Amino acid sequence: MKVLSSDKPRCHCAIFGVFGHDAAAHLSYYGLLAQQHRGQEGSGIVTSEFDTTQQRYRFHAHKGIGLVDDVYSDRSVLTETLRGTSAIGHNRYSTSGSADNKANIQPLTVMYKGGNLAIAHNGNLTNFREIRKRLQNSGTIFQTTSDTEVILHLIARSPKTDQLEQIRDALAQVRGAYSLVILADRRLIVARDHHGVRPLAIGRKDGAFIVASETVAFDIIDAEYIRDVKPGEMVVFDDESLRTGEGKSSVIPGESGMPHYCIFEFIYFSRPDSQIFGHSVDKVRRKLGKTLAQVRPVVPKNPEDKVIVINVPDSSNTATMGFVQATNKQGGNVKLEIGLIRSHYIGRTFIAPRQEVRQNKVKIKFNIVKGVLKDRVVVIVDDSIVRGTTSKQLVQLIRQGEPKEVHFRVTAPPITHPCHYGMDFPTQDELIAHQFGGDVDAIAKELGVDSLGYLTIEELLSAAPVEHGEHYCTACFSGKYPIPIDVQQSKDENEA
Repeated sequence: MKVLSSDKPRCHCAIFGVFGHDAAAHLSYYGLLAQQHRGQEGSGIVTSEFDTTQQRYRFHAHKGIGLVDDVYSDRSVLTETLRGTSAIGHNRYSTSGSADNKANIQPLTVMYKGGNLAIAHNGNLTNFREIRKRLQNSGTIFQTTSDTEVILHLIARSPKTDQLEQIRDALAQVRGAYSLVILADRRLIVARDHHGVRPLAIGRKDGAFIVASETVAFDIIDAEYIRDVKPGEMVVFDDESLRTGEGKSSVIPGESGMPHYCIFEFIYFSRPDSQIFGHSVDKVRRKLGKTLAQVRPVVPKNPEDKVIVINVPDSSNTATMGFVQATNKQGGNVKLEIGLIRSHYIGRTFIAPRQEVRQNKVKIKFNIVKGVLKDRVVVIVDDSIVRGTTSKQLVQLIRQGEPKEVHFRVTAPPITHPCHYGMDFPTQDELIAHQFGGDVDAIAKELGVDSLGYLTIEELLSAAPVEHGEHYCTACFSGKYPIPIDVQQSKDENEA
């Protein structure tokens, strides 16, 4: 059974890459630190160094289980072990079955006929079990349970003679969501699937090229954001790129069609100070909050009662501001208050196997400000409801502050289906919206609130950026998967 440490969807990982900088390992450390929210169970960095004595390239790796600061607590690793001017890095999440398997921590490395190769991946390959079985039947030995490893084997077994063509050949065979950084002896290769499900951005610093899942990784090292890797694009950075200031772009063979960006990157995953898919996350979340206030306003039973709006720290902060602004602009009279205080000193959210311990988790993470809540009509704004267990416990905690009413507003539609493109959801039967068949009143009763309001899929999309003709994946709300799903693989994922 899959055990999640939080009643929220989780993104499986963050990736980072550097080409052509003397401080490649240090830049990777800071880039991964800025993206810690995308993966908190393990971290790794691989660097490429030219050995002048033996006149060949060497790869150096350092990986570990835990947070970025835990894995690189000995900072000398960044200078003495991780030598070289190019690097890739990875933060990861996992399911319970592989969380403690250090072999699964990326980047994965291999030495093959074409030289050294390392890879880090954000996303999920929907046909990797099919490919893995085929490769095993032909004699391939796997060292991990990660879907990423199949890409390395496909590259190594490709009949093509040119390394870049081997990579293109491998990517033409995989389906699903992937944003990749691949480190070779003399180059850095980045690629994004044709649907562009997961983000991947390119930046520059001191003439070097930087790539990352989120632009906050550029901010922390004072790198300049240049552009996103396009859906279906592979970009190669080599010594010529350092001279010309441009990577070499090509189209990945295989499936084509319109992009489907993951809408949950805007709703929850990404940091608000990032640019995702070319747009400010902060601005999108504010617009989601404004839209929510317009279509799901809160009407207190007594018009004379004071209404306060509180956020669930931290991912709903900016959406809550948008909700308050739009409510008051429409003639309402609500006040933004801090009614929940979040502890930032408890480390990672722990996995609590026993029910009574899980129930205490909310009290460990949050505390209420009773003086703010007492005798008020309280509106809670949150980004999403998954199982509903945490939301229910939050409502119970807020009720202890003796408010007159408690209302819940959500900037996402009801989550009714699992994701197969790189988000970690509970099984479908654990999703509260699925359990109650999407009956909002029944969910409200289960949570213990006076009213509950979600955005619909149409309302969500109306608030999402579409200046450049963007299309979004909403499969977790609609069950309509834009990329074909392997039925058996889907079943295995739910049972993992």
